[in-house]
Amino acid sequence: MPLLRADDIQIRDPFVLPVAAEQQYYLFGTTDKKPWPGSPGGGFDTYHSRDLINWEGPFPAFRPEPGFWGTQCFWAPEVLAWRGRYYMFASFEGSGRLRGTQILVAGHPLGPFRPHSDGAVTPADAECLDGTLHVAPDGTPWMIFSRDWPLIDVGRYSALPLRADFSAAAGPAIELFAVNAAPWVCTPPWQKERDAKGQPPCFIADGAWPFRLRSGQLCLLFSSWNEEGDYATGIARSLSGELAGPWQFDPLPFFPANGGHAMTFTGFDGVSYLSLHQPNSPPPEHPRFFPVEEIAGDLRLGPPLAS
Repeated sequence: MPLLRADDIQIRDPFVLPVAAEQQYYLFGTTDKKPWPGSPGGGFDTYHSRDLINWEGPFPAFRPEPGFWGTQCFWAPEVLAWRGRYYMFASFEGSGRLRGTQILVAGHPLGPFRPHSDGAVTPADAECLDGTLHVAPDGTPWMIFSRDWPLIDVGRYSALPLRADFSAAAGPAIELFAVNAAPWVCTPPWQKERDAKGQPPCFIADGAWPFRLRSGQLCLLFSSWNEEGDYATGIARSLSGELAGPWQFDPLPFFPANGGHAMTFTGFDGVSYLSLHQPNSPPPEHPRFFPVEEIAGDLRLGPPLAS
């Protein structure tokens, strides 16, 4: 199998899982060529690499079995190790069922991943997506997720506690913040079409990723659109250090250059990296990897790795 570079891979919402025992990085993300409403969902692929530059794949990590509830919008899988198994948080939409994030499980990052939770664990009465894991200081696992269009016009970030075995929610969701509370967030380019129909302004809440600064402050990376009409990534900071907030927002996007749905991870070289997809407008969207450093409470990106 020939090795691939980042520019050879079409993927949205790239998520990297380092597996130290194998010295391999596993790359997951939205890999259907047409992952939008109206196109059937095919599944999720994965790639692996030893250096974040040369990749092998794609390998089929998840393919829906007959009767699987999700039929379209197979989005943003994130894979993590928990108590000896690998769990995938991924979003789907199905006939007569609103979009939501389900949890799947496998014995290895290559899969095959099978449904673990009974359908989506996010609220059934909301259009939800982009579930991601946050483990509280007391060890409680939480899923942070987005509530978004078309049921509501202003996207919001929420979180719900999970059972320790990830089989279901362990309690009701709490609200974190509305995406347009960040001063840089603007309506997306298709707002012009909504304006022509007399529809209200729409603000999109994508891809939250929790991390802590060296000070212990809880932060979220999150993506939406900026005033230049570009997909961008900003930072929200919890003043309490907890999910309950209150949340404060950096005035400008951290990454404004038509890229987003970012996450961070630590490489085998001890360097911290940030991944995101760029450009946002399809096709072709590619994964991008940047060394990232914390300086005085801010994140600074180094030059991207070779693509």
